[in-house]
Amino acid sequence: MSEQSASPWRSFAQQARAGELYLDDEKAARQVIAACKQRLDDLDNLLVLAKRCENVSGFGDFDMADVLAGKFYKQATTADNSIDAILRKDIEVVKDMRDIMAISIARLNGQDYTNSAAITAIIDSVGE
Repeated sequence: MSEQSASPWRSFAQQARAGELYLDDEKAARQVIAACKQRLDDLDNLLVLAKRCENVSGFGDFDMADVLAGKFYKQATTADNSIDAILRKDIEVVKDMRDIMAISIARLNGQDYTNSAAITAIIDSVGE
């Protein structure tokens, strides 16, 4: 993802990793992580459904049918604004949000947040 197309959340996540940004409310951060987990599950399920859109057929045996099938295929995948590309961008945004909240919890509790294992442990502990 280029810098221009990156979401503001990517920048916020970088600031959080650098120790410049965090949420100072652990309860709120845990609620956001739980919501992010649910949203990621939902987006993963949508990706499975979107995969079905790659199978485009039934338009007939003429040249225009092939052109039409190609256009629908591009809307499903391969294009920058295809269904799967948009879902993947949304997944990255939600992961950045989740990571910011995990870093916030780590900072509030005096834990290390400089490695991915520490962040993953915090994320996994939410909801238990």
